[in-house]
Amino acid sequence: MYDWNDLRVFLAVARNGSTLAASKVLKINQTTVARRLEALEDALSLKLFERGQNGSRLTEAGEDLVAEAEKVERAAEAFASRAAGHQRGLAGAIRVTASESVAHIALIPALSEFRRLYPEVTIELVMSDTTLSLEDGEADVALRGGAALPDSDHLVARKLNDFAFGIYCSRAYAETHGLPTRPEHLKDHVLIGPDGPLMVQMPGMAWMFEQAPEAEVSCRANTITSLSSAIKAGLGIGPMVTVTADQDPDLIRCMLPDPVPTGSLWLVTRAELRNVPRIRAFIDFVTPYVHTLARDMEAKGRAVRKSQEALVATLAARKAEPELS
Repeated sequence: MYDWNDLRVFLAVARNGSTLAASKVLKINQTTVARRLEALEDALSLKLFERGQNGSRLTEAGEDLVAEAEKVERAAEAFASRAAGHQRGLAGAIRVTASESVAHIALIPALSEFRRLYPEVTIELVMSDTTLSLEDGEADVALRGGAALPDSDHLVARKLNDFAFGIYCSRAYAETHGLPTRPEHLKDHVLIGPDGPLMVQMPGMAWMFEQAPEAEVSCRANTITSLSSAIKAGLGIGPMVTVTADQDPDLIRCMLPDPVPTGSLWLVTRAELRNVPRIRAFIDFVTPYVHTLARDMEAKGRAVRKSQEALVATLAARKAEPELS
């Protein structure tokens, strides 16, 4: 069996063309390089180089084995890097949970840069609108939307951003049925209803149905993603988070509830995990990332809404009567 260290010598000679050049790169004497190369050839029962006055030239077998030796080299480097990461506490897995909408908007886009900075940390992403128990170890970190700080002595949370809810419809819906701009208009329109926990997650939903309890309901959605899809498909009117909905040119803000329902996005973890280096690195990276993302989305939303001003004025002037066929 050959010594793995001899592969370093083999690659150094192959890349530099001679045992002398390889010895300078490896910072060992030329005699040691030649001895290790001979030991490798003996162990493999193969001649890897043709030696001459002008240096060492790979044989056909040597040429074929260079790529395989490089694979071993990369694996050894990855092993060393991973071990160093563990020494610093910046290696291992983080199990992160978020709703599908939050994951797609705020979390997944951040992971590429986070992984570039911390390549030894693996993110196990669980997208679910069902709240996983951090206390029971179902996840290490959660991104959660809510009106208040999570209530638990075992959890710690950092607020990432505040958000508000508005009432929206699609451009296609507004062009067909008119644009409701006042609460009393809602009774004459088709609404999208909640199912499951969505009434709690979307406080704008409760306000909307308080204004129009007898309005027609076209469908019911049990996740924020399905609610958004239903609104964009023109199935009816429903609440959405303003920072995400305003930047979509196919959506039109009908009105803001009064008072405006608000919530916050929290990053939550168990108290004993917050100072684990990889968890701390993740928290400290995600926090400014979400702040910047929210600012950029708000700016884009303002630009989109400004571009819609003429259309909104025209649609609002129409009689708000549903004409479903």
